[in-house]
Amino acid sequence: MSGYLGRAVVLATIVLGSVAPVFAAGENVRLHEISEGVYSFTLGEGNYSMFVVGEDGVAVFDTFHSGHAQEMLVAIRSVTDKPLKYAFHSHNHWDHASGGQVLKDAGAQTVMHALAAEWLAAHPGRDTTPPDMVWTGDRRDIDMGDFTVEMRYLGLNHGLGMTVFTIPERRVAYIADLVTPNRVMFAVVPDFNIGEWERSLGEILELEFDVAVCSHNGLPADEALKGCTREHVEEERQFIRDLRAAILAEFEKGTGFLDVPKAVRLSQYEHWAFYDEWLEMNTLRLMTDLWMGPFPWYPDAE
Repeated sequence: MSGYLGRAVVLATIVLGSVAPVFAAGENVRLHEISEGVYSFTLGEGNYSMFVVGEDGVAVFDTFHSGHAQEMLVAIRSVTDKPLKYAFHSHNHWDHASGGQVLKDAGAQTVMHALAAEWLAAHPGRDTTPPDMVWTGDRRDIDMGDFTVEMRYLGLNHGLGMTVFTIPERRVAYIADLVTPNRVMFAVVPDFNIGEWERSLGEILELEFDVAVCSHNGLPADEALKGCTREHVEEERQFIRDLRAAILAEFEKGTGFLDVPKAVRLSQYEHWAFYDEWLEMNTLRLMTDLWMGPFPWYPDAE
């Protein structure tokens, strides 16, 4: 039995033969049905994809890299033999926009916003491929028969062409990078416009969904597989606001600029992942925005 087929058989046995909501194959490959026909998937590397099974086919959200995509394809085939229709990339960054060729070879069309596609054409990664479908503007819907993929570009926030996906019929969403439950901001907060990120979080809270897959988070693996919630979106926005307020309080006290990162301590978030490692970097980045002005910036897409 081939490795591919063997893993598929193991996954199919576990999925079909278990009443437990979380399934596993080997040590790292795991998937969980978060809503009817909607699955979160991870290899245990901190990357979480989503796929949706409908009457006419399957839609996949974020492929990350070829190894991740190959194992996800095994997981999909353990659940359904429906054709792969689309593989959606959330934005331009290589760690999300790689691995698409695996799904293309399996029959899917890869999809991304024009801003992401233009950046990727100028800066191809080792594991990236040009998208089959490029869309423009702020909103595009794709009819999948018994469900709809709603794509929303919320403007400047993180990366280029960042798209938030909702599936209204299943009351689910896929949110990449903008919401990272139980974790402080990523390191030096690269390629985020923090004020616009905060605005986008408010717009996400206006969307109709009950549960989402968040691409990265600091929750325990089994809990992360079960998805993130509107409460996690609120917590993300509140962390930004609390960090900004703490920085401004240090400015008011006259704390020296280079002393502020060590002075800021947000004890209410001590339990969050990477608090000790990244809080000072988060602080330096946000205070730099407050001192110099926000970055990055680019004109809105037409």
